[in-house]
Formats: sequence, C-alpha cells, structure tokens
Amino acid sequence: MIYEDLEVFVKNIQVNNALIGLDLGTKTIGVAVSDKTLSVATPIKTIKRKKFSLDANCLLEIITDKLCSGIILGLPKNMDGTEGPRAQSTRAFARNFSTKSNLPITFWDERLSTVAAEKALLEADTTRKRRAEVIDHVAAAYILQGFLDRIKLLNN
Repeated sequence: MIYEDLEVFVKNIQVNNALIGLDLGTKTIGVAVSDKTLSVATPIKTIKRKKFSLDANCLLEIITDKLCSGIILGLPKNMDGTEGPRAQSTRAFARNFSTKSNLPITFWDERLSTVAAEKALLEADTTRKRRAEVIDHVAAAYILQGFLDRIKLLNN
C-alpha cells in the first residue's frame, strides 16, 4: 500500500521494526536502514540496477534480513516543488514494488540529499573513487534520516 500522508503511513508500520530508505537512480539504488527504535539511519549498500524483478528481489532480501516494516522512497522533486519525469519514475517503481510486497510505502522529498551526502563525504576527506562507490547509499541514509526526524516531531 502506498501512503502520501506520513501520519497514516506511521500508523501502518509495525512497532519495533526497522524502516528501509531508498535513493532510486537510473543506474543504482542506494539503500539505508533504520534501527528498530526509528532513531538512526545507516547506509547499507548500493545496488546496481539490472531489471525490475532482480532489483526487487535484492530489496526483498534486505527487507527480510533487516526486519523492515516500511519503505521510504526518496522523491526527486524539482527545486520549485513540482514533479518531473524522475518523480514519475519513482512513483511507478512504488506501484510496481507494491505488487511484490505488502509493506507500506511512502515518499520523502529528496531535494539536496545527494548534495548533503557529497558534502559530508568531502568533509570526511573521502577519496573521489570511494565517494562514487558510497554516494547513493549515503544519500539514502540522508533521505531516511530526514523522514525519521520528521516522524519524531509528529510524535512529540
């Protein structure tokens, strides 16, 4: 099930389970997972995209292994807040993935997440080669952490 409303999404996830955050690119999928208390997002891996069924199976393995109860997809909005072709592609991925999994899915505005991830990696003095290897799953962690911080505010 796909939820646009964050509060409704949160009501539909299992307590004491992790969430998975995804940064969907055309060539890769960055993956991050939260802890069970929904406090901290940790970058996990970057999946090289092949075809949807293979990508979905890889994600389902991670979801099962990490006991995830919900999926946060970074939604690539334009800087003016509108949605272009990449956002439409992300929504199509969500619709297709919802046929493979019953987990609740929601979206999180990912504007500038890759920029923030790049800045953090530069500040950590990461080599260019290493940055290229990890940027997508670090961006996924920024997306997921933004979502986790937001739902904490909803609960306070």
